[in-house]
Amino acid sequence: MTIDTFQAIADPNRRHLLEELRRRPQTVNELAAGLPISRPAVSQHLKALLDSGLVTAESRGTSRIYAVRTDGFMHINLWVDQFWS
Repeated sequence: MTIDTFQAIADPNRRHLLEELRRRPQTVNELAAGLPISRPAVSQHLKALLDSGLVTAESRGTSRIYAVRTDGFMHINLWVDQFWS
């Protein structure tokens, strides 16, 4: 299922996750340490970000490493840019 990128970034927890991932790729456990929500809730937010194309996930051993997918932000960039012309 695909989630609209604007819907994905509407949630403050997801925006926080994106800001953390902008710094460096991280695991769910690393990301959950910075939020007042459970690890399963962080996983659900990451799934929404994955489904919207804003992050990627790579399996390494028993961990999944999440990272920002910069080309996933193109739709948002194009929409915002129209207001600057």
